[in-house]
Order: sequence, then C-alpha cells, then structure tokens
Amino acid sequence: MSILDNARAGQNALEQLVNQIPGFKGYRDKELRRDADRIHREQLASRLEECKRPLDEIAVAATRSGGLDGLNDVEKARKRLDKVTNRIRYADRGYAGFFATLKIDEAALARVYEFDLALVQGVDAVRSAAGLAGGTPDVSALIAAVDALDTRLADREAVLSGMV
Repeated sequence: MSILDNARAGQNALEQLVNQIPGFKGYRDKELRRDADRIHREQLASRLEECKRPLDEIAVAATRSGGLDGLNDVEKARKRLDKVTNRIRYADRGYAGFFATLKIDEAALARVYEFDLALVQGVDAVRSAAGLAGGTPDVSALIAAVDALDTRLADREAVLSGMV
C-alpha cells in the first residue's frame, strides 16, 4: 500500500462526506497527492542523511592515521550529498494548488510521480555505495551515485517546468 493509499484510507467521516461534493473529490485527491509527495521526499532525504555517518567515519579514520589524501574526496562527496538531499527535501511538489497561476497537466503529473518512484532506486544506490547495505563505503562510487541522482532530479524539474 502506497503513502497515498494510506492517506485515502485514513480519511475521517467528514472528509468522506465532503468527497461526495461534485468536483471536490478530485481537488481533495490532488491535495492528498501533495501530502504523500511531501512525506515521500522527506523520507528519501532522511535516508540520504544517514549516508553522512560513513563519510564522517572515513574522515575520522583518515585524520587519526595521518592519511589526509582522501579527505578532499570525502568532503566533495559530503557537499554533493547535502546538495542532493536538499534538492529532494525542497523540490517542487508537482501539483499546483487550486488558485495557482501555473498549472501542471495530469500527464505531466503522472510523469513526475514516475520520477519520484525512480528516486527510491537512486537513493538505494547511494546508500549501497555508502556501505549502508552491508558493504564497505566507496567514496568514488558514492559520488557517482549522488551525481546520477542529481541528474534524475534535474529531469524531474524539467518535466515540472514544462520543458520536456
């Protein structure tokens, strides 16, 4: 069951009654989509935040051993991870409100949701490179995975802006 399905199932009697008003149910569904999208993005951002811990551990180990050569790569990975985490957390919601001047059509909205679902795979790739899936952290693989996720976010934004 998706976050959106959970939100629909959790409606109280008044919300279910209001959904019977002609035209309101579609508006309410869009609001539920916005809420589900926000929750989904926050969850993804939190999962990315966890990837900082292995980077911190690598930096501490390098500092203690005197091997400072890899610290630049660790810092580069950390900055890119912060950037992508913030882009996910604060991304456009995908649905313009009822009174918004810029509206997005349903086909583009469906494409945005497909992008959002694919972001899960990108986050999993970052977590794997960070060693959170049971392996050893690989800083260069982490940077590549973060960059791929960043590209995917740019594609999402292009759909929202109507460029694609």
